[in-house]
Amino acid sequence: MADRKRCDPQPLDERPGHLIRRLQQISLALFMEQASRFDITPVQYAAIFAIGKQPGMDQTALGNAIALDRSTIGDVVTRLEKKKLIKRLDGATDRRTKSLYITAVGRRLVADIEPAVAATQRLILAPLTAGERAGFMRMLKRLVHLNNERSRAPHRPL
Repeated sequence: MADRKRCDPQPLDERPGHLIRRLQQISLALFMEQASRFDITPVQYAAIFAIGKQPGMDQTALGNAIALDRSTIGDVVTRLEKKKLIKRLDGATDRRTKSLYITAVGRRLVADIEPAVAATQRLILAPLTAGERAGFMRMLKRLVHLNNERSRAPHRPL
């Protein structure tokens, strides 16, 4: 009987991976609820935000900045370009490399969506006390930083 108890798996709601996935689902639902009128996903928002902060970056740099793999970042860039939120121009030194720039429409969207993004962030943490929020954010940043290299697409700051 002792062997069976030792081998019993931990319940899902006590596993960090499951809880992190659930929190990501909740975060996505809150973002989509708050930002529904903008027709943009959280990943698309992160990409357009990063391009606005670092105009002229290429797709590899963008993928590094927001921690997405090459195939995913290509799809995101294509969608943003179709929505006229960004544009791709030939690179200054290598025409095969495309430099990414936010458009006027994209800048307006980033400005207009900011209250919805801020509301999403508040709602995610709202159930916690102020002290718990600060502690949670400290631990979350630490876990992400310490596990960064284990990611399929590690974050590489610009």
